[in-house]
Amino acid sequence: MKYTASQDAIDLVKHFEGCKLAAYICPAGILTIGVGHTADVHGGMTITQGEADAFLVEDLRGAANCLNSSVSVPLNQHEADACISFIFNLGCGAFRGSTLCKLLNAGDVDGAAAQFQRWDKARVKGELVPLAGLTARRAAETELFERSA
Repeated sequence: MKYTASQDAIDLVKHFEGCKLAAYICPAGILTIGVGHTADVHGGMTITQGEADAFLVEDLRGAANCLNSSVSVPLNQHEADACISFIFNLGCGAFRGSTLCKLLNAGDVDGAAAQFQRWDKARVKGELVPLAGLTARRAAETELFERSA
């Protein structure tokens, strides 16, 4: 099955990322712009809302492509949306190497659901620390993932 981000994934990402039209440093120390866009961002960069929306579509497509190439078992749309938000936030490499992905591919949906909460830390000043925003995001992703179809 080929997954794309539904409105649930878009809403979740927008809620937790917000939208800033000028480049800024996110809590994990990464130069960011728009709705969590990090590719080819430079200090002092500004964009329009239209450009922010286009970056989001592109970034969500990339996250969905990662999901499609990494997961070999069928998912419900809400499970796919939760994974797309997760991938958007953490990157494809982190998802592919995660226990969450391995459990999904093994058909252990409950075990996979329990893995979201383990990814609530970011490297701050060289140390992995839990971030309240990531804890809240992982809880929302878990809730979406476990939603009844």
